[in-house]
Amino acid sequence: MQRLTTGWMGALLGMSFAINAVAQSGAEAAVTRSEYCSRLGLQLDGAIQTKAAPGASASKLAEATELQNKANRFCAERKEAQGIRTYANALKLLGVTPVDLNQ
Repeated sequence: MQRLTTGWMGALLGMSFAINAVAQSGAEAAVTRSEYCSRLGLQLDGAIQTKAAPGASASKLAEATELQNKANRFCAERKEAQGIRTYANALKLLGVTPVDLNQ
């Protein structure tokens, strides 16, 4: 009877170690919404500076800057989902594909 109990305890302990290792590796790969807000904000800053070259559409740049200000407010107010969508819309307006969460 003692061997049976010890065997089960060892099996459960081994499974818990395996599950814990998988859970930690998945947690490290996840990007929070606030981090994604920051990444998109930096990407939009770069896109606006790139598009600010002579010949760029001033109206699109002004609209993208307005959307950027709006997205900054959303992210600062902990409304990251709205901020992310607003950043993505501003980037698309400039013809830039937003960064992927998994990169």
